[in-house]
Amino acid sequence: MKDELKYLMALAARGRYSRRAFLGKAAAAGITGMVANTMLAKAVRAAGPKKGGTLQMGLGGGESTNSLDPALAASQVPFLYLMTAGDRLTDMSPTGEVMPRMAEKIGSSADAKVWTFTLRKGMTFHDGAPVTADDVVKTMRRHSDENAKSGALGIMGGIESVNANGDDVVFTLKSANADFPALMSDYHLIIQPGGGVDKPDAGIFSGPYKIKSFEPGVRIELEKFADYWDDSRGHYDAIEMLVINDATARNAALQSGQVQLVNQVDPKVADLLKRAPGVTVNATAGRGHYVFIMRCNAAPFDNNDLRMALKLSIDREEMVQKILSGYGSVGNDFPINKAYPLFDASIPQRTYDPEKAADYYKKSGHDGSPIILRTADGAFPGAVDAAALFQQSAAKAGIPLEIKREPNDGYWSDVWNKQPFCASYWGGRPVQDQMYTTAYLSTADWNDTAFKDPHFDELIVQARGELDQAKRKSLYSEAGLLVRDTGGAIVPMFNDFINAYSDKVAGWEDNPNQDTMNGLAGVLCWEA
Repeated sequence: MKDELKYLMALAARGRYSRRAFLGKAAAAGITGMVANTMLAKAVRAAGPKKGGTLQMGLGGGESTNSLDPALAASQVPFLYLMTAGDRLTDMSPTGEVMPRMAEKIGSSADAKVWTFTLRKGMTFHDGAPVTADDVVKTMRRHSDENAKSGALGIMGGIESVNANGDDVVFTLKSANADFPALMSDYHLIIQPGGGVDKPDAGIFSGPYKIKSFEPGVRIELEKFADYWDDSRGHYDAIEMLVINDATARNAALQSGQVQLVNQVDPKVADLLKRAPGVTVNATAGRGHYVFIMRCNAAPFDNNDLRMALKLSIDREEMVQKILSGYGSVGNDFPINKAYPLFDASIPQRTYDPEKAADYYKKSGHDGSPIILRTADGAFPGAVDAAALFQQSAAKAGIPLEIKREPNDGYWSDVWNKQPFCASYWGGRPVQDQMYTTAYLSTADWNDTAFKDPHFDELIVQARGELDQAKRKSLYSEAGLLVRDTGGAIVPMFNDFINAYSDKVAGWEDNPNQDTMNGLAGVLCWEA
């Protein structure tokens, strides 16, 4: 690299030269954007984080019904404040490796059925109480209780027992699972005092920030927790999360300096926002996907011919171009893409076929009455427009879709996982087992398509304990085909996670696991 470029990279790492200007210089030197971004991220971290300051975030995906109970987190704002205030046994690195967090050591039996997590010493909760193995055990048991309505219930169903032994937490599984440490990174499984049994929404956790004030759907204020065990996290003195569900208002707040970071940038304006002075727009490809979900136990979607008609009546390519503006890729009606190591690329890609869709629609015997598709601006960026495109393409197959626009507030509590047909999104999960177990296993509380297939359940359980990677891939492929051909998920597209931040924010690192640096932007970034 030229000496000038090295010098400019050092300045950019310290916030004395703009990121955009550095990337421009790197491009002129023949260095790709991806390589230049990686180089700059390493240089920024090598320069060391700056301590202090306040980060204001403008966030879409918040409602007045949001709770501080981790079990109930179902949209972006709860995901972010819980990841900022809470901690889990493990985390996932941007490259997909399991990273110990509250557990400093992880061990397993030879058959991968008994897993032991040894806790770090000296961890405390925000109320000053020490973190104990008993707190972890009670947290896990609460999420295993159907009455808790936990988004992690599907994961917990694979656990036979969990017990404390000194500083060790010992899980005995019903069947072998080589991916079990990755499952413990699920954002619902934030450890709480006494497991949160007595007061699950108390908002007392053990992460780098503690909740100062909580106005659901409006504002969440967090302050640095002085006794947090890891000084490589939590660089700001305070973080303020403002719920701004309107995408245009979020962008305006960023450009005016009211906030320094926003999530859920609308793909249609991402390129325009890039031109704003002092603003960086970041798009990270990953496992996130936008969906239209049909509940297989509710008429008329209890008819697989009708479900197949709808799957064939959506123009995926058009949707990726018009809704995502190219910031994503085409989906194939199951929740796995090439971001997963055991993805089977040989599964045929489903395409728009109005003639075949019309045949399946006729075969279904549907009476021709309007099929109600519920959506909202907050379902995913561009969801209302995506529903309109779906309506148009389905009409060419003679399928009468009727769009019902719902209010953003209450969408995730009153529409999603309740109404028969609606728009939704999934952030994806680190491994296939976690994605399928959370959303498609018969016992999962978040099985939003009400897909129940005993053979599918058997395949997932078998794949968990299969150490031969070729056999494991084959099992996941068969499971994926079952979801694709008999399930209730219409997966037209996998989305990039698009965020934007001002030049006052340093330390950004791409993370494909979830949006906004896997929810850790406030934890890992610092004031430039």
